Amino acid sequence: MKKTGILNSDLAKIADDLGHTDTVCIGDLGLPVPKGVEKIDLALTRGEPGFQQVLDVYLEHVVVEKVFLAEEIKSENPEQLSAILGKLPPTTAVVFITHEELKARTAQCKAVVRSGEATAYSNIILQSGVTI
Repeated sequence: MKKTGILNSDLAKIADDLGHTDTVCIGDLGLPVPKGVEKIDLALTRGEPGFQQVLDVYLEHVVVEKVFLAEEIKSENPEQLSAILGKLPPTTAVVFITHEELKARTAQCKAVVRSGEATAYSNIILQSGVTI
């Protein structure tokens, strides 16, 4: 049995299999998941686990070179945006797109990870980088 790291076997497998520029989405409890995209559902109850908790674990184990966020997060959930930006290394590119475009881009993601987050626009697409 695994003692440390990502203990959810589905999420660990996705993280282990990522290549450069592959993408994974971490979303709130309402984000739709397109057919054909793996859904890793971590939601237990409304708010648990929170988006930030899932993001923390992901960032601890995966190199991220670029993220995509909904433009709407700037006005509708600035606290969440501030927390996200505070966790990203300064070399991480941040791209703002419309929420509709973000939802469309999930179709190319390796997986969508569903958190229990219940605040608006708490969704992010993370593009994998390379280790040096």
